[in-house]
Amino acid sequence: MTEAALATAPAMAARPRPRIGFLGTGWIGRHRMEALCGSGLVDAVACADSSHECLAEAQRLAPGAAAATSLDELLGLDLDGVVIATPSALHAEQAIRVLEHGLAVFCQKPLGRNGAETQKVIAAARAADRLLGVDLCYRHTEAMRQIRNLLSTGALGRVHALDLVFHNAYGPDKPWFYDPRLSGGGCVMDLGIHLVDLALWALDFPEIVQVSSALYAGGEPLANRTAMVEDYAVATLHLGNGAVVRLACSWRLHAGCDAVISASFFGTDGGATLRNVNGSFYDFVAEHHQGTSNLTLASPPDEWGGRAAIAWAQQLTVSPRYRREADRLTDVARALDLIYAACPSAG
Repeated sequence: MTEAALATAPAMAARPRPRIGFLGTGWIGRHRMEALCGSGLVDAVACADSSHECLAEAQRLAPGAAAATSLDELLGLDLDGVVIATPSALHAEQAIRVLEHGLAVFCQKPLGRNGAETQKVIAAARAADRLLGVDLCYRHTEAMRQIRNLLSTGALGRVHALDLVFHNAYGPDKPWFYDPRLSGGGCVMDLGIHLVDLALWALDFPEIVQVSSALYAGGEPLANRTAMVEDYAVATLHLGNGAVVRLACSWRLHAGCDAVISASFFGTDGGATLRNVNGSFYDFVAEHHQGTSNLTLASPPDEWGGRAAIAWAQQLTVSPRYRREADRLTDVARALDLIYAACPSAG
């Protein structure tokens, strides 16, 4: 251990566990709450939701957590951070309020419904000097970790082509997903955000120089984004490093299984693919391709769902201060803006 590490070790050991409030305790909120409570890194102090049923379920996971009905109640408590898992239209405003109160934030995606909202949250986090994280969870699968390692070590050579797909044969079950004012968009905002994030993050966020896209609703070209959301989308992103990214995502596509999820990276010396197994939303393999041969790098089981939240909690235990990696959230949001703007029929 270095002298600097030795000097800080006693202080770090003495630091109390961060006190966390949970805003929104539906399925995804409870899942992240369970992961954080199970990690032993934080104390679940309170949870807030307008649904008494959701609150009751949350308190079964964290019996010591107080029940609240609003963000105002949470902000009146002695907290170090808030985990936000509410509908998308509320994310930016709620995150900014939490940050301005001097607390760290971990938010479900999207952080904002567009680039402008996202930038406002990041500006608030910088001004408050508080940690900001977003649940871009597919980065944390073991399959994607293995592929990222291949890319970072140059094992694939110069990467020039990426193909990424996310088809959900069901689609969301909450009405607000289908209201563009509340959701900010359809399957691109819901699923495409993960594909864009994986592509940009894996390549260390190169510049996007050109985008083309096509958006559909009910099998017809999307005519008006203010009236409806897309349920099928394809997009091509040309990057400043010379690579081209092809994306496709959908809700309720007749895919023959629950989900089709994949992310392939092709370079001059090899390729690599993350793909789901047997239509699962949770089970993934990673393969390293060379010519016609494949080497399996990762396979199920892999409990990855809460790792993004746990990574945020680990950072928070070290320091609540802003980390510049959050600046990159604007790159992902801007890419989604470009995909929507590039569709000539969407208006």
